[in-house]
Amino acid sequence: MFKSLLQKSFLTNLIAAIGLVLALIFLFFLSLSWLTQHGSYLQVPNLVGMNTDEAVHLLKKQGFEVVITDSAYNDSIPLNTVRRQLPLSDATVKVNRTVFLTVNPVELPMVSMPKLEGLSYRFAANILEKNNLKLGDTTHRPDFMKGSVLDQMYKGVAIAPGTKVRWGSKIDLVIGGGVQGEQMLVPDIVGFTVAETKTILQARGIILASIISSEPIADTASAYVIRQNPETRDFQGIPIYIQPGQTIDIWISVNPPSTEPPDQNEVGGNPVNDSINDY
Repeated sequence: MFKSLLQKSFLTNLIAAIGLVLALIFLFFLSLSWLTQHGSYLQVPNLVGMNTDEAVHLLKKQGFEVVITDSAYNDSIPLNTVRRQLPLSDATVKVNRTVFLTVNPVELPMVSMPKLEGLSYRFAANILEKNNLKLGDTTHRPDFMKGSVLDQMYKGVAIAPGTKVRWGSKIDLVIGGGVQGEQMLVPDIVGFTVAETKTILQARGIILASIISSEPIADTASAYVIRQNPETRDFQGIPIYIQPGQTIDIWISVNPPSTEPPDQNEVGGNPVNDSINDY
């Protein structure tokens, strides 16, 4: 009798267990369509040309996942704008489908400043364009390198090659204007400081090429010129002439030259003050 009851209890439990499993399986398949939102579809909106932040907000609001796959700059459309999308607009997809966006960056990328000094004007302008930079103002300065770039400037300051600047920045160029026909006496700058020498030479359109020193000098501007090339006279004592755009080299020292420095009001036979005022 006990054995019979045990068998009936086992069969009852087995049937109940099988029924429970079947019920769970039925409920799982019944809720599967709800869990996966089977039969729920959305139409992908047109996002190209839209602000990136607004496009992401719209997609998430409509139930899409968003992935930004690229942000390479394209100068044909505004910054922070959607360039491409996948799936394409008007495509019908399931809810929670991922939409991939290719966008323009939020700000302009940085580019390296090329070396333009010594290049012809046309070649330099072409190099700027290839490096996604713009040609700004051009000025001319007397120099024997006629038509060549003497200096490259960014916002009024000389910019070294390799310096990072924003895409599309304007670069100003100083172009050699050639050596002018007029001649002048080589100014006598021995005994002047470097700062005074620069003023004198700039007033005459003469280029200070090299500053040479045989000793450590902390403040170059206050150092004295002890020698110049070309000198004011040749070995026969005949005055030497120079043209605007030509160069002068100087040798400097912390101490003034041993000989008496030249008159501050007269350099190369012309008054210094008058030359500066003419500049």
